[in-house]
Amino acid sequence: MKTKKMIEFMKMGYIIIPKFFLKQYKTMNLNADEFLLLVYLVNEGGRVPLNINQLTNDMGLNNNDLLTLIHHLREKKLINVVVEKKDKKVIGEYLVVDAFYNKMGMMVIDYLNNDNMASETNNIYESFEKEFGRTLSPMEYEIIKTWLEKNIKEELIIGALKEAVYNGVSNLRYIDKILYEWGQQGFKTLQDVKKHHRKLQTPKTTKKEVFSYNWLEDDV
Repeated sequence: MKTKKMIEFMKMGYIIIPKFFLKQYKTMNLNADEFLLLVYLVNEGGRVPLNINQLTNDMGLNNNDLLTLIHHLREKKLINVVVEKKDKKVIGEYLVVDAFYNKMGMMVIDYLNNDNMASETNNIYESFEKEFGRTLSPMEYEIIKTWLEKNIKEELIIGALKEAVYNGVSNLRYIDKILYEWGQQGFKTLQDVKKHHRKLQTPKTTKKEVFSYNWLEDDV
């Protein structure tokens, strides 16, 4: 009995996850279930018959959850449903991941063309996770990515992060407000922010009224 189960287990095969995809999937605004379905489709050859019973059995999902995942991935333009016809009759429907391959291809090209920027971007996400003490959500990844796309310098973003954490706040809305206010004040670098803080902390010198006394004209 144990041998039979072991053979069944081995026949299930293995799932291979490209390391690059593992590092980048959150920046594509994917949740864990969407990520797993994409990995499954890729491992099955990228063109999988739309067999609901087979897919729910392999993925351990119910019909509604599976259909919802497929709908979300289609909305995100990562998969397509291809209908094959013969003599005007539908002979098969397939889930095809060509759009995902194209997306990943563009991301790889960007990564290779700008290796340093990609490395810095990954580091900024790690900085947030370290300061927050938790993993970032896909939505949080998108917000940070938007800041970078607006050409807000990484040092300013990290500075706003540290200021938020120092004030006991660990959410991106608060950090976004800090960045907005710094932008309104014309701060371009973290050095600009530090100069502004130093000015605020420098005590203002008060002018002392000096009594002018000309002792030469004093009557003796």
